[in-house]
Amino acid sequence: MKKIVVVISGSGSNLQAIIDGCESGSIQANVCAVFSNKQDAYGLERAKKHGIDGHFVSAQPFLKADGKSDRQAFDAELMKQIDAYQPDVIILAGYMRILSRDFVTHYLGKMLNIHPSLLPKYSGLHTHQRAIDAGDSEHGTSVHFVTEELDGGPVVLQAKVPVFEDDTADDLADRVLVQEHHIYPLVTKWFVEERLKMQGGQAYLDGKVLGLHGYAED
Repeated sequence: MKKIVVVISGSGSNLQAIIDGCESGSIQANVCAVFSNKQDAYGLERAKKHGIDGHFVSAQPFLKADGKSDRQAFDAELMKQIDAYQPDVIILAGYMRILSRDFVTHYLGKMLNIHPSLLPKYSGLHTHQRAIDAGDSEHGTSVHFVTEELDGGPVVLQAKVPVFEDDTADDLADRVLVQEHHIYPLVTKWFVEERLKMQGGQAYLDGKVLGLHGYAED
């Protein structure tokens, strides 16, 4: 059985969707551990409820003299703890730290992320408000492989939602989150079944290279 490690910072609703997929047998793998950089992240409570190892990795021991976190040192410790589980795939599910080059390189080709926009549009933060401000008629979410470029790795799968005239950023976020809970477990399933791979900076599903917007793009 393949092993999944999930890394979070918050409530872990996508973590829950993946746990549910594993427990139902849809995803032929086990979530063996959950890591968070936030001690009060509800995702750690979700892990506990399902008998999954949960770990809080504090940035406090890695603060430099100027008060900023030593990203390299923090990520080295996180890698050490993750590697103890020998995972087959790393799932970033609302992890809010910028990853170091060493961390990305270490897990290149086996680390996935979900981003709340139709990449390559709106990398970074505040994606829902940015879509509203731009007058977009549709918005969405993207699952992609993680590379050194922030939110710039090859896209695997996207889901679109409409943007309505009276939408707030919260309205749009809620609509997008529903779709995230569908597509992230599906992409995880493809990966653990070895149907999905990253080679030469491109994503492949069933041996076919995926385009800019991933599988089933327009």
